[in-house]
Amino acid sequence: RITEPTAGEARLYGRVGSLLEVGTGFHPELTGRENIFLNGAILGMTRREIRRHFEAIVAFAEVERFLDTPVKRYSSGMYVRLAFAVAAHLDTDILLVDEVLAVGDASFQKRCLGKMGDVARSGRTVLFVSHNMGQIQRLCTRALVLRQGRVVREGPATECVRDYLAEAQTGGEGAAELTGSDVARRGTGLARFVRAELRRDDGLPTRELCFGEPVRVRLHVESRALLRDVVLGFSFVAADGTELQGTAVHDAGIPSDLEPGVQAFECRVDPMILTPGRYYLRAAVFRRKGELFDHIDEILAFDVLTVSADPAATPLNHYVGYAYLPYVWRRLPTAGRALDGLADAVDDDVAASAPA
Repeated sequence: RITEPTAGEARLYGRVGSLLEVGTGFHPELTGRENIFLNGAILGMTRREIRRHFEAIVAFAEVERFLDTPVKRYSSGMYVRLAFAVAAHLDTDILLVDEVLAVGDASFQKRCLGKMGDVARSGRTVLFVSHNMGQIQRLCTRALVLRQGRVVREGPATECVRDYLAEAQTGGEGAAELTGSDVARRGTGLARFVRAELRRDDGLPTRELCFGEPVRVRLHVESRALLRDVVLGFSFVAADGTELQGTAVHDAGIPSDLEPGVQAFECRVDPMILTPGRYYLRAAVFRRKGELFDHIDEILAFDVLTVSADPAATPLNHYVGYAYLPYVWRRLPTAGRALDGLADAVDDDVAASAPA
């Protein structure tokens, strides 16, 4: 109901709340407080209904200090936080969300996904448009794949994501050129990374990995001289900047002396145990006793997905933290049994992959 369709029709049953892009539906000259009431009125709600949700909206958006400031002075992050809070908390039957979560930080995105999940579980409809496969798998049970405006696939979200990724693999998607002046790095430059690649075990480049399946990290480094006693490696970094785990070439006993020119190193990680979400690769090359040649905080971004070609490799539906560790659970005898009977009790061993 923002503009007339070029073709076709949509049948809507109930109130519709839409969050299509930053700023849609807000009046820039009005304050945050006034826009909350304006949006509610547009949705057909009474002032009493809006007041009932007002405090929850403000708390979710975290813009209380600027509530009486015209929204034209908001940053894009503040704008989208307030817009999402209004759309998600007011009593709409259908919630349309189109790519807006790319604006917020990782914490805000997590809260938004949780809120949309709550909306969906309450019996309302969420139409979520995104290129983030991890978010789609986490939120949606069914999906549509569109190509040039036409539906090419409809079905369970995990199956649609798998087909979409299989068709979307191209040579450049899993590689990053690191020679440009826009690369944020530090070090003397005597040796420097020139290219990074992320590949599936079959050799295809990708930036979207499956939990439980192998992955290969390939680093190309250029040295200006013969460098000995070098440490060269990478680490996995969470979206919030937490460094999770790192490894270096010499960990495997491979000589890491650098000859003049470009050379490549590859590390195979099997299995991928990071939980679904977005991560980064961080890389460094330095002399073991001091001199830093090159360090890049974010050389490549990638997503870990729950979907897998091997159903047995797919993790449990419930997880917290960044990585899965193998745990073994046992069901112990009930507390009422005599202690001397413990040795004869039959324990039920349940092996499970549990979160770290």
